[in-house]
Amino acid sequence: MKVSLSWLKEYISVDLKPSVISEKLTMAGLEVDSVEQRYDYLNAIVVARVDEVKKHPNADTLSVCKVDAGGDKQIQIVCGAPNVREGMFVPCALPGAVLPGDVKIKKGKLRGEVSEGMLCSASELRLATDAAGIMDLKGDFVVGTPLENALNVSDTVFEIDLTPNRPDCLNIIGVAREVGAFTDPKQKVKLPDYTLPADKTGTHSIHDYAKVQIIDPDLCPRYSAGLLFDVKIGPSPFWLQERLESIGLTPINNVVDITNFVMMETGQPLHAFDFDEVANGKIIIRRAGNDTQFTTLDSKTHTLESDMLMICDGNRPVALAGVMGGENSEITETTTRVLVESAYFNPVSIRKTAKKTGIATDASHRFERGIDPDGTVKALNRAVSLMAQICDATIAKDIIDEHPNKPVPLEIDLNIDALNVRLGTNLSADAIGEILRSVEFEVEKTSDTRLAVGIPFFRVDVTRPEDLSEEVARLWGYNNIKTSYPLVPAKGKPLHPKILLREKVRQVMTGFSFFEAINYNFIHENSSDKLNLSNDDKRRNVETILNPISDQMSVLRSSMIPGLLETMKKNISQQTISLRLFEIGKIFYATQKGSLPEEKEKIAGLMTGNRSDQSWYSKRSEVDFFDLKGVIEGFFNALMIKDPVFEKIDDDSYPYYKNGYAAIVKSGDRLIGTLGKIDGKVLKNYGLKQDAFVFDFSFRAILDLLPESIAAVLLPRFPSISRDITIIADQGVTVNAILKHIDLISKNESLIENVFLFDAFEGQPLPENKKSLSFRVVYRSKSKTLKEKNIQQLHTTISMAILDQFNAALPDVG
Repeated sequence: MKVSLSWLKEYISVDLKPSVISEKLTMAGLEVDSVEQRYDYLNAIVVARVDEVKKHPNADTLSVCKVDAGGDKQIQIVCGAPNVREGMFVPCALPGAVLPGDVKIKKGKLRGEVSEGMLCSASELRLATDAAGIMDLKGDFVVGTPLENALNVSDTVFEIDLTPNRPDCLNIIGVAREVGAFTDPKQKVKLPDYTLPADKTGTHSIHDYAKVQIIDPDLCPRYSAGLLFDVKIGPSPFWLQERLESIGLTPINNVVDITNFVMMETGQPLHAFDFDEVANGKIIIRRAGNDTQFTTLDSKTHTLESDMLMICDGNRPVALAGVMGGENSEITETTTRVLVESAYFNPVSIRKTAKKTGIATDASHRFERGIDPDGTVKALNRAVSLMAQICDATIAKDIIDEHPNKPVPLEIDLNIDALNVRLGTNLSADAIGEILRSVEFEVEKTSDTRLAVGIPFFRVDVTRPEDLSEEVARLWGYNNIKTSYPLVPAKGKPLHPKILLREKVRQVMTGFSFFEAINYNFIHENSSDKLNLSNDDKRRNVETILNPISDQMSVLRSSMIPGLLETMKKNISQQTISLRLFEIGKIFYATQKGSLPEEKEKIAGLMTGNRSDQSWYSKRSEVDFFDLKGVIEGFFNALMIKDPVFEKIDDDSYPYYKNGYAAIVKSGDRLIGTLGKIDGKVLKNYGLKQDAFVFDFSFRAILDLLPESIAAVLLPRFPSISRDITIIADQGVTVNAILKHIDLISKNESLIENVFLFDAFEGQPLPENKKSLSFRVVYRSKSKTLKEKNIQQLHTTISMAILDQFNAALPDVG
């Protein structure tokens, strides 16, 4: 809703700055989206003096003028106005200026003569309708002065973002009412004259010419109409065009412009019919019924539904009620008799019609939110009076006002104590009464703590005491309500451990440069075959979808791995060959027919491609099993799950892993999941040619293994000392087995702080079935600084225990 400040001042006296008005309207619940200076474009137009006028050598109707526009030198402008003369002050648009209608001024040539600007008429500047010649500025001016300052022309336009419950402010008077509530002192709106001019009223009654019949009063509780004769259709006077243009409406002709003006002034939509096109002089308001097609003013034909409300004449529909008039009765240049409609329609009916037909008009916007049912006659009289004056028409005596369902005035019993408790205020009944009267509520004090509040018909949003509380709060000022806090501090319900774990997993995995994938729960029915699952594998118990979106989504997934491999394939097809993905989701196992599937939550991930982007400082190297194993170890460390054990998979229970390149992950006796390298056959089934490494963990297992509490440990006071052990062992000996054996020893030795593998080697000069493993043992004492003699015996004991247990040998140093 756009509001012109100059138009607003016709109804309320306000001398506040536009910025203050904007702030107060926003705080009162009418949020101002933008504030524009309507005549900003006049800053690019300057006052100039015509110093010399010569006839154009190549055109009889043009003049070549020397003009002083306040610059260092005179400029030459070619002008076609007949009234240009030496010594006159005129508006001058210099190159770069933009006139209304997006007319851009450029330096150029007209019939061979250079023109460095444009001398403007009042019409071109939208300051008047005179277009016969350039604008002659009367008085003494300083050349080069911006025209906006020289003429003292200004107007501010507010664009207000109204909520749907405030249709009373979809008009200038409604906004003026709000402004009057925060002026000091408070003011009442100066309403326009709604009486009909006696000198323009004829002797013939409207009832002799027109009749109105409301067949569906539930959709049209009130219909008012006025009639005018000898109407002269033409352009509107400048003041009327200027008012409409100030809020973004385009003038059409005097009759249509008046209906739009009154709608924007009062909020009551109006429609004007060419009465000569109204068959039998009848207006019938009814549902569409058997009528199926209707052509509106914009020449578009719409399909009607039987419950749409129509305005009909004696033979046919002539308007979509409350939405748009019909092409068959529109105002034209030959119209001489005009019937003006001012009605109240059911908001729900109008909204349905507007949505179904796809028509959104200023009228439907107001009707579907609710207008003042008591304002139809006032708006009708206002429009008819203006038409009589502007169109030099004669008004038919009397008006038609069919009103079968009269609205019942609403009165609310307002409890002052309850209002103060609700708002956290301490306002008196008198103060609250004054606040409500400022926006035209009728207030009567019935006791010290109660008010009887009469609700005006235009406030369709106020129906209960809580609504009045909101009125008091916004008008008194939300900023004036002191902030209060509950006596008992609010304590939110802690998040479920599952939610916390999901967020922690996302935090940790993104820290390892993994991206979260979100795949569908639906997969292709042959996904189990692609994974080479055995016929008795539980993961073949898939739940079939009755009406799948496509055959690619025909079953619920029983594994997260197919989705990750499909995502890998899509990324590689887009030349993204290095991927780190993880996903948190559910898998499903079918149970007996008619029962819901068994659901299990999983955490899965995939690595493929290069360890790092190829650059001058690093060579290309592909990720392998141990890269993924390192990520998983870091993952468990971040979750504070201690001592995860990786055990090699020796059977075919996970046939999608390559033999010898997979492991199960356990903590104590609890199985967490698996990780490994995808078998080449499975990769081929998915159309993949590069290695992929995946992990697949149970969400429930990880949740159960999370520590209940975290204990802090003091930083060590004494330094550590490290010693290495290198052995030559059979290739079948696992690092995990060695670390577990050292761990058994360390449980009885408080000096051992940490043990880890730091080097592994296979190949010449070692025999084929041998490998070299190097471990580092970190020793630290809590009570003193260790020396070599303190750990020598213990280190020797550990070394000999490893050699004996795993039939290993020390490397040959010769």
